[in-house]
Amino acid sequence: MFAPAAQAEGITATRSEARLTAGGQLSVSSRFQTELPDQLKQALQQGVPLNFALNWQLSAPTVPAYKHKLAQLVSDDGTIQYKLAFHPLTNRYRVSVGTFSTEYDTLPAALRAVGAVANWKVLGKGDLKGVKAREVKAEIRLQLSTAKLPKPFQVNALTSKNWQLDSGWKSLGISQE
Repeated sequence: MFAPAAQAEGITATRSEARLTAGGQLSVSSRFQTELPDQLKQALQQGVPLNFALNWQLSAPTVPAYKHKLAQLVSDDGTIQYKLAFHPLTNRYRVSVGTFSTEYDTLPAALRAVGAVANWKVLGKGDLKGVKAREVKAEIRLQLSTAKLPKPFQVNALTSKNWQLDSGWKSLGISQE
């Protein structure tokens, strides 16, 4: 009578937390569950790398949040770029963050690494000095970077919702150290 629930395609945050140190530094830890639509799986198998961006933003307290938003206009410090690629010769998936890369035997294992970060220092020491954890509001987001796809795939991304993977902004649970 009831059909089994199909796994929804998209990105879901399974861990989104931050730690505020006594010195006023904020560090973020996250993990996401990503399910790729069949079109993206096929593109990946055909050698098209998928780029994901992990972003964070501070919305309270007001003055540090305003300073942080101004700083993001001139730098890209609030983003980690992940690149997911399939290598047919080895039949393995590779996840790269900057110059660091790790190989995985299966797509689900590789997808678990995309968006996973531990103790990412997003604010320097003293930036939130004297602020209580309950006063801090911050969010995190993981999304597919369609602008980094090859041009023919960018057209697909504009016309198909299958190419619009985005977790949306998820609130970080802030704890005091």
